[in-house]
Amino acid sequence: MNTPTFPPSSLGDRIARWTRDLNRLDTSIPGLVFHRWDTPTEPTSYMLAPSICLIGQGRKRLLLGEGTYVYDAEHFLITAVDLPVVSQILEASRDMPYVGLTLELDLELIARLMVSGDMPARRTPGHPLGIAVSKVPSALLDAFNRLIDLMDAPGDIPMLAPLVKQEIFYRLLTGEQGELLRRIGTVGNHGYQVSRSIDWLKSNYSKPVRVEDLASRAGLSVSAFHAHFRAITALSPLQFQKRIRLNEARRLMLTERIDAADAAFKVGYESPSQFSREYSRHFGAPPMRDIKKLGEMPA
Repeated sequence: MNTPTFPPSSLGDRIARWTRDLNRLDTSIPGLVFHRWDTPTEPTSYMLAPSICLIGQGRKRLLLGEGTYVYDAEHFLITAVDLPVVSQILEASRDMPYVGLTLELDLELIARLMVSGDMPARRTPGHPLGIAVSKVPSALLDAFNRLIDLMDAPGDIPMLAPLVKQEIFYRLLTGEQGELLRRIGTVGNHGYQVSRSIDWLKSNYSKPVRVEDLASRAGLSVSAFHAHFRAITALSPLQFQKRIRLNEARRLMLTERIDAADAAFKVGYESPSQFSREYSRHFGAPPMRDIKKLGEMPA
């Protein structure tokens, strides 16, 4: 049997060392997760937290609203707010597996860096959407390699990992997507107001919601709030809530083994038939058929 190979000392080689028999590894470095797949995957829907995603080998596609984001070993993906995405690995094989990582953004640390007087700001034109793909700068890749190398010295992680993460966030803030992070992290900015509304929706997804109430919380008119929310998430507030409900219902059925009707009520649906219709439309199959298929897949 052929042994997968990677360029010496590459990001892919570093990730592959720790994921030989795993699809996912939550590493000893807080917020850093490794992924590995030997085959392309079916589209999968989930909530992606504010994070940066790098690929060591392979290619991946994310869908958000009507937008498509494809990235590979030369490009990274960044999300500045929680977003309900559909993800699919496009290129992977046993000889050349997909290997990648996700590092959650520490928004508090990023905010502190933003107000640091000695941090140079790089103003670049950009779009307001809370997701973007950019070419991986060599300095950013070097910092990630050093972060991963800390896993060989566990005793150094508590002291040195926060410093390397700070460098990573510094590189992001002063790079091509720095404006994306600034829009989300600056109090009073519309991106910040929308991100706070997203936090509320995540905690209260099962409750009835009125856009008027969300707009009032954000201190915006209904029309302005709706426009800014859609500009950042590519979805309306109600569409966003629906995605959260459907993803959570899927998790409940898969991990807690409850039936579709109970899952529907738990996430806020009043009508199981409406839940089934919207679930089928979003995931491509009725609830129990979808869960049966997921249960038969390898872990």
